[in-house]
Amino acid sequence: MTDAAAERADSLAETAEELASEHPGASYARGARILSLGIAATGVFTFAYFAVASHVLSASQYGSVALLWSILFVVISVIYRPVEQLLSRTIADRRARGLHHSHPLRIPLVIQAGFAAAFLVAALALKPQIVHLFHDSQSLYWIFTGAALAYAASYFARGYFAGHQWFALYGGLVLFESVSRFCFPVAVAIGIASGQTAVAAGILAAPIASLLVVPWAIVRHTRLDAEAPQPDLAAMTLRAGAGFALAVAGIQLAEQTLVNAGVIIANGLAGSAVAGAVFNVLLITRAPLQLFQSIQTSLLPHLAGLEATEGHEAFARAIHTTIRAIAGFAGLVALGLLLIGPAVMRIVFGSGTTYSRWGLAVVAVGMGFHLASGTFNQAALARGRARQAVLAWSIAALLFVGWMVLPAVSSLLTRAEVGYAAASALLFLMLWLLYRRSTPARPADALT
Repeated sequence: MTDAAAERADSLAETAEELASEHPGASYARGARILSLGIAATGVFTFAYFAVASHVLSASQYGSVALLWSILFVVISVIYRPVEQLLSRTIADRRARGLHHSHPLRIPLVIQAGFAAAFLVAALALKPQIVHLFHDSQSLYWIFTGAALAYAASYFARGYFAGHQWFALYGGLVLFESVSRFCFPVAVAIGIASGQTAVAAGILAAPIASLLVVPWAIVRHTRLDAEAPQPDLAAMTLRAGAGFALAVAGIQLAEQTLVNAGVIIANGLAGSAVAGAVFNVLLITRAPLQLFQSIQTSLLPHLAGLEATEGHEAFARAIHTTIRAIAGFAGLVALGLLLIGPAVMRIVFGSGTTYSRWGLAVVAVGMGFHLASGTFNQAALARGRARQAVLAWSIAALLFVGWMVLPAVSSLLTRAEVGYAAASALLFLMLWLLYRRSTPARPADALT
């Protein structure tokens, strides 16, 4: 990435602070800034984890670990991120209305536990198929199963932190997670451990280590203002909470399809080595997506609060500020990849695969559309338009899968690059139109 792109990445972190400046809480901006830095560091450590792993493992072993990661994050994003978003939106909305205590947690806990139990049943029932998918590795199967269950607690904590705007704690959680995971391939590289299982074990250790920040959250909770207004008696219903969570689950499934289906399809059509190459290219998307989680994580509770109190103009200003930052960032990343992308990929991942500078730049453009789509998605969730949003995400994901399966382009790597960018652009268009339809018609609100 060029120096200009790195500076623009810093501007994304500053975007969270700019949005936060409109919030009455004096600590919001500082917390959002810390969250941005924590998740930016998380992206770096995640990239480093796979860079080191690619050097200490064979192409086939590395491909299996990349496949494990891809499937794992499809699963946990679909079944756990909805509850994170549900908690974040609900708690932020209540706090904006002056209700600071006794937030409804029972329904989110029931939903989260139900998702985790359903996953465990499915994982045990499909054990032979999953083991076969990981090239008959029992170790990778148990790492996958254990990590998926551990992330249930991690994502619940994330939603609770985001809703309270405890972004320093949120940033610490994801930073602990990524640093602990990174330690495992490093241990293999320096000879303390060896083999595929040792590298993959970091994927299981990470969500467990991330929970080290929970004691700080307990202390923070006990210090809440005892004189804050008491909550009303209206509680979240299971139907309302489950409806929102299922809609977000559909969105997460579609998003993970865009990021991971290319890896899974490449593994099935051409083997783990090609899947690893596709995974490496899509890391161009993964690292900024992790960085942008800081913006998204602060954006949903911020928008929910604005929708409950300040109204349309502040809401639109927050969206437009974020979109402008994303456009500049994506453009600079694409330019940097055109200039030095192939050389960087050879240095980081070795010379086993040749990467096209134009293909890398196309992925960067797709990343920009993806990030912008995420912004409009948060607006839709804050305004209660989750059902319309999930339709847009599903259309884009299904078209991407269809493109990857059809041999319209002989190279699976090129197919993934072009398909991802095109699907992201279509998604952006659909969610922008949804945003326009759900926004009062005023000239100042047009996206420029």
